[in-house]
Amino acid sequence: MVLSPLGAILLKELDITTVQFGHVVSGYAFAAGASALLAAGFADKFDRKRMLIFFYSGFILGTLFCALAPNYQSLLVARTLTGFFGGVMSSIGFAIVTDLFPPEKRGRVMGFVQMAFSASQILGLPFGLYLATHYGWHFPFMSIVVLSILTGLCIVFFMRPIVGHLSHVETRNPFNKLVDTFKNPRYLQGFATVTLLSSGGYMLMPFASAFAVENLGISLEKLPLVYMVAGLCTLVTGPIAGSLSDSVGKLPMFFLGSVIAMSAILTYTHLGVSPLTLVIVLNAILYIGVSTRMISGQALLTAVPAPQDRGTYMSIHSAIQQAAGGIAAIVAGLIVTQSANGPLLHYGSLGWLAAGVITTTLILMTNINRVIRQTA
Repeated sequence: MVLSPLGAILLKELDITTVQFGHVVSGYAFAAGASALLAAGFADKFDRKRMLIFFYSGFILGTLFCALAPNYQSLLVARTLTGFFGGVMSSIGFAIVTDLFPPEKRGRVMGFVQMAFSASQILGLPFGLYLATHYGWHFPFMSIVVLSILTGLCIVFFMRPIVGHLSHVETRNPFNKLVDTFKNPRYLQGFATVTLLSSGGYMLMPFASAFAVENLGISLEKLPLVYMVAGLCTLVTGPIAGSLSDSVGKLPMFFLGSVIAMSAILTYTHLGVSPLTLVIVLNAILYIGVSTRMISGQALLTAVPAPQDRGTYMSIHSAIQQAAGGIAAIVAGLIVTQSANGPLLHYGSLGWLAAGVITTTLILMTNINRVIRQTA
């Protein structure tokens, strides 16, 4: 999220190509995927609060290195380090949600969790762009470090230990548990589904700000408004989508979000120079669709693992999601090119590819829902 709005700035400031920018985005994702996979066998053996504090501390340190990075090479290394800790941190967060809330309430909880993403658009992205345009691209990373330290202190002093999963006696060593989780047919279906769940968004996000500036004619000064309105909309619709996932059904809400997202993607990625109002409206619809499908999809997938395998499953889940996102960012960097006079080329082709990925995910998620109902 922090790199997407800075894309238009970093391409010029660091004098890098779209392929190199894709590497900066995917470096975090690949490292996050690798670390989550390495930690999977140990994820259910410790208090989740202690694991969260350890990996969150590493995430803060990596982000600090990003803030101090003087060039492309050092930024790439710093982002990779940040991803190494961020991947496990993410999986621990989802495991905690699944530990504390039953399936019939997880849609609502995921809706509130998703509000953090929306808040980052309202506060983080516009403020980050303001800092980047006025003080340099390093400052958004430094602001994240400060906020993360404050959040870390709240975790240390106010979060209670999460140890309920430790009541299940585990006799397997970490490696055997990891292998057994991969061999479970039910879990494999969940892993196949999550592989594609975020790929569409990862394809579009790295070059979203550059596309808005170079192709749609939106100035850098107006770009924060585009993200802020989208964030406000998802801040309102996220909890609603979560509640409806619990009452109407997670799969119907996933279908609704996917249709909205696909329609907005295919329209938005084929625009030329457009009025600011149109860009704002389409971008808001796109984020509402993506938010709805992510909330309902993640809530549905949390019902796949057994309690004693939850930490391991969610770590692998996070690893696959991050790795798939990294591949999607690299694919985007290979497809999208920048013309000599500025505008991006082939962003529309990327939109068609993202729509195809979303359609395939619909089929996989339907099968997951069937499996969960059969074994409930």
